[in-house]
Amino acid sequence: MEPPSGTAQVREDGIEVWCSTQAPQVARENLAKHFNMPLEKVVLHNLLLGGGFGRKSKPDYVQEAAILSHAMGGKPVKVSFTREDDLHHSFFHTVSVERIEAGLDAKGKPVAWLHRTVAPSLAALFMPDPKHEIPVELGMGAVDNPFDIANFQVENPEAPTHTRVGWFRSVSNIPHAFAIQSFIAELAAAAGRDHKEYLLELLGKDRVIDPAYFSDGWVYGEDPKRYPYETARLRKVIEAAAKGIGWGRKLPKGHGLGVAGHRSFVSYTGVAVEAVVDAKGAISIPRVDIAFDCGAVVNPERLQAQLMGAVIQGLSLALTGEISFKDGKVVQSNFDDYEVLRIDGAPPKIEVHLVPTKTYDQPLGGGGEPGVPPVAPALVNALFAATGKRIRSLPIRDQLAT
Repeated sequence: MEPPSGTAQVREDGIEVWCSTQAPQVARENLAKHFNMPLEKVVLHNLLLGGGFGRKSKPDYVQEAAILSHAMGGKPVKVSFTREDDLHHSFFHTVSVERIEAGLDAKGKPVAWLHRTVAPSLAALFMPDPKHEIPVELGMGAVDNPFDIANFQVENPEAPTHTRVGWFRSVSNIPHAFAIQSFIAELAAAAGRDHKEYLLELLGKDRVIDPAYFSDGWVYGEDPKRYPYETARLRKVIEAAAKGIGWGRKLPKGHGLGVAGHRSFVSYTGVAVEAVVDAKGAISIPRVDIAFDCGAVVNPERLQAQLMGAVIQGLSLALTGEISFKDGKVVQSNFDDYEVLRIDGAPPKIEVHLVPTKTYDQPLGGGGEPGVPPVAPALVNALFAATGKRIRSLPIRDQLAT
């Protein structure tokens, strides 16, 4: 929520900066290079972030304060973006289009899977526009597909970068998980099957998959054997979330349950959502259960807070979050038209289930990002269960309005 802000003082003998940034080393290096000063002469006091989510990995606002300080003869200068500055001149999460097709056997199970993902790449931040998602982006849920499907193909057509793009919490996992987990629910409905059981059946037998199998070791790091994909762990978090929300219980008219699961940043997340749609199409969300396995947990309370925040942010993005352009300019200016989830729209109950890991010799998984990707598909799957209407584009806004 906190807009970019920083204070800088540039003197002949050094630079001192106070700011909230996700990349203090980058901020120091940029300042040292700009002012042709040794790195050790740049002192940065990194303050607590009032929300970063990727945007504050780009410390342009810090450099702006330093340039102004230098222009004012070394006086300390504080720069704070207005909300309008923040929304108009950000590093935006890339847009994407996902198309999935499947060939089914007589029982409605996929025997062939084609996923075509199209999105401008974040690599355009660092190099001439590659026009394709780079391997690490494709390894965020597209090529690292754990389902037991005999014939599998991912295609990545060209998509030139349309505006300044940047990091956003969970990155390419968000659109990939949304497409895959929503599509599986559609397949289950077409087959007349319970969605949760169908999803778990697609995982096949519990197995450990070497990431090199997916994309030559690009998925999670330089050592592909260090971060195997354990399908049993994904199964357990999906089962835990579904159990928490009472999967299979009878619901009144207009109520529905949805579930989704995803692995990212070496962690496994399952999300189950109860959604209610009234006669006019208004949506309310009484409860969300999120189950999580990141390996060993160092600080359970902090992890629970991260996961609750991930649920709120995931719902916010799914329901209302949108940046649009007109005549080359961002349309939204503040929280009146770039809507985030209000208190009256938040679930009264969010239950976090930390699924214990079997051993403590597994790599530590992430806790800040992996909670977000399954939230939107779990929500739209719940809305389908409640209304029979399928949401395929986000944000949802008034797509169910009558």
